[in-house]
Amino acid sequence: MSYGNIQGALSQYRKVGVQGSIMDASPHRLIQMLMEGALERLHTAKGCMQRGEVAAKGKYIGGAISIIDGLRASLDMEAGGAMAENLEALYDYMNRRLLEANMQNRDEIIDEVSRLMLEVKSGWDAIPESVKNAHAGESVRVGNGV
Repeated sequence: MSYGNIQGALSQYRKVGVQGSIMDASPHRLIQMLMEGALERLHTAKGCMQRGEVAAKGKYIGGAISIIDGLRASLDMEAGGAMAENLEALYDYMNRRLLEANMQNRDEIIDEVSRLMLEVKSGWDAIPESVKNAHAGESVRVGNGV
């Protein structure tokens, strides 16, 4: 992931109001925060859907889509290779499914996307400290190229 791409993801992060201190966070932590923000919005959107709060449901699904777009934009396709390509396709799939969930009012689709995001996040969370620390001081490439 390039530093410039992280800045783009942060812009998405700020637009949708994810709370937390991003100023002191490492690039690795920033991606974790984006994923946490997407999961939070998905959870809230599902609750709104179940309560029949149509406008709020759309707002939170839209927020999740914006964050996922930020994650997608942060991918370094050149350095990330097949992994970045697979994540890009997965993020695209997630966003298409969320649009479908919103239009069809189907909370099971939100559950599907939440499970997928949790799986990606668990992989991200499992990155060893030694790898995170090795990239912590870099200003151009972080996140093992993805």
